[in-house]
Amino acid sequence: MRKSRNRALNVIEDFYIQLGYRGHKLRRALENDKEYQKIIKNKKKALTKKLNISKKEKERYVLSTDKDYEILEKCKILLNKKLFREDKEIVKLIRTQLKDDWRTDLIKELNKLLKKHKI
Repeated sequence: MRKSRNRALNVIEDFYIQLGYRGHKLRRALENDKEYQKIIKNKKKALTKKLNISKKEKERYVLSTDKDYEILEKCKILLNKKLFREDKEIVKLIRTQLKDDWRTDLIKELNKLLKKHKI
C-alpha cells in the first residue's frame, strides 16, 4: 500500500513536471491538486497511527515527509532508552529540527556553548 501511494504521488508530480512546472509553481500545483492532497492526507493519517504520534507532537512538529516521521520515530525510541546525558541532549536537539521555528532552539544551544566557553 505504501509503495502504491508513493507511486501515485510520483505519477502526479511527474505529470506537472512534464507540463513544465518547477519550484514554487510545482508546489502550488500540487497543493491545489485534490487527488494529490487526498493521498497525502491518508498517508499522514496512516503514519500518525502506525508511529503513535500524539496530538501534541502533530501540533509541535512539521511532519511533511516520510523522513520527518522517521526522525521523530527514532528520537522517541532513543529517548525511551537509558542514554548518557550528552546523547540525550543530541537527540533532543535533533528533534527540534522538526519544528517550524527550529532556528530558535539552535540559537539557544549556541548561546549555552558561548557562555560555557566564556566567549
